[in-house]
Amino acid sequence: MDLEFKGNTVSTIGKPLSVGEKFPDFTVLDKDNNEVKLSDLLDKTLLISVVPNINTSVCSIQTKHFNEEVDAHSSINFVTISTNTVEEQSNWCAAENVKNMRMLSDVDHDFGKKSNLWIKDLNILARSVWVVDKNDEISYSEIMPVQTDEPSYDRVLGQLNEN
Repeated sequence: MDLEFKGNTVSTIGKPLSVGEKFPDFTVLDKDNNEVKLSDLLDKTLLISVVPNINTSVCSIQTKHFNEEVDAHSSINFVTISTNTVEEQSNWCAAENVKNMRMLSDVDHDFGKKSNLWIKDLNILARSVWVVDKNDEISYSEIMPVQTDEPSYDRVLGQLNEN
């Protein structure tokens, strides 16, 4: 999939998933370097916020926005996934006082490869938002055509209210 990133065309490694499809199981790392699989996150509906680099302004805004929503949606698991290292994510959370959002590192690109969201040339993930139900089925997806744009928070949060 072709996307715009800072005025240039970049491509994901394949065609990303669509609403109605099953999200493939993946493995990422949590703040303690423990492996986390999709199946570990599906005890309730899951919102996956994907950011290219947590240390950039739009990624920071997106993550903080969803962090503020976590408490209002106790029946939803919220995670942010990026290719940043666990240490980079932990440092960002400490600097930004983000405590509620669960940060997951795709430093090994398992998530990016299985979801086709990895932009290999830049070693980042495509900015996107996903809602996955307990049966691994995607009920909402938004991939930003212009990667420096923020997602439609109202639309995704509206989808969460329907689940």
